[in-house]
Amino acid sequence: MKSVLIIDDEIEICKSIKMILEFENYFVEYTTNPLEGLEKIEYGEFSILLLDINMPSKNGFEILNWIKEKEIEIKTIIISANSNIENAVKATKLGAFDFLEKPIERDKLVIAVRNAANQISLQKENKKLKNELLSANKIIGNSKAILNILETISKVAKTDARILITGENGTGKELVAQEIHRQSLRNKKELIEVNCAAIPQELIESELFGHEKGSFTGAIKQRIGKFELADGGNLFLDEIGDMSLQAQAKVLRAIEENKIERVGGTNKIDVDVRIISATNKDIQAEISKGNFREDLFHRLNVIPIHIPPLRERKDDIPLLVEHFTKLICEKNKFPLKTFTNSAVKTLQTFSWKGNIRELRNVIERIVIMSSKNEITEKDVNSFYSGSNSITDDLFDINNSFQDFKEKVERAFIIKQLNANNWNMSKTAEILGIQRSHLYNKLKKYQIEKE
Repeated sequence: MKSVLIIDDEIEICKSIKMILEFENYFVEYTTNPLEGLEKIEYGEFSILLLDINMPSKNGFEILNWIKEKEIEIKTIIISANSNIENAVKATKLGAFDFLEKPIERDKLVIAVRNAANQISLQKENKKLKNELLSANKIIGNSKAILNILETISKVAKTDARILITGENGTGKELVAQEIHRQSLRNKKELIEVNCAAIPQELIESELFGHEKGSFTGAIKQRIGKFELADGGNLFLDEIGDMSLQAQAKVLRAIEENKIERVGGTNKIDVDVRIISATNKDIQAEISKGNFREDLFHRLNVIPIHIPPLRERKDDIPLLVEHFTKLICEKNKFPLKTFTNSAVKTLQTFSWKGNIRELRNVIERIVIMSSKNEITEKDVNSFYSGSNSITDDLFDINNSFQDFKEKVERAFIIKQLNANNWNMSKTAEILGIQRSHLYNKLKKYQIEKE
């Protein structure tokens, strides 16, 4: 039930409004003392306020200003006999939701309060969705590499320094850009994103800088570009390594001058934009090939952030598995499923050429396809059909010879254990080792029976 507070020095008006709103199933309190009203607002749990303007000790505008300074979330509807435009404009600027003229008509009162209640419900739903989105898109990991990245973000996000994020496809470059935006002082504006690889080269300049009507075939009306849309905020240029040299030159000029020109235009337009860029390419190699401007690289690369591939930070996989499993179960309204330790260890043996994006897809496939609430190593091997198998991992060029030998030995022991129904004596005999030696191997390689 929505709670409503009335502050009006006329007690009969308070009683009348209370009666009307209680009939509509609202919880209602009132006070004729503005100072008492301030205490009720600050320490009560009211979602809607009906507020008179002309009152002794404190007028409605002063109370509105106090609510604004305190950042209290409450929808205020002004009720006043002085319903001139000046008062309405002033109240709106101070955050009033609506303005009702005295004497108050019952229907108008009910509609105004209902609209305020609906707006509150929408805002709560939006807040919930935003929190869910943040939860789904947060950076997960406790490896040294991820902790260093998070520390760097916390240091640089609140500055205007340009940032270049590098890493393979699927490592989470966009998540890092979003986290920088979230922590930045420019986060009141939406993060404007441009995927430079997804836009045809002949249209990239129009996308970035906009164009004037008639500037080229198909330009039937004026277009505002991403630089203008990002004015006062952050602009994320994803896959910057795929941008044409001509567009690179214009981006460089925009950075140097803080001004842009629309395609086909002649006027310089001031822009205040902080650029975050990302690429999966080796930009130094692209510079050597003549595909990327070195001067632009140095402009963009003020703060470099490199995200290592998942195969180099496998310590993050258990947390990622837990995180994705929870999200996928919630999304599909499944009871929460879990992966056994050996199932997670099996996932850690893969090389994950598609990085976190591939891991999430595999987790989603397993969670959806498995009928059990506890997912085992056997389930992982059943549902993981990618070419990126343990065989690929054995021959990963990043492996040392010792890594290779240990992975082969672990795989062979597991195969023999399964073939012999986990009979330790028989398995040890086939392997030609003592049982105590076999147990040491199980401990070393963290092998457990499902």
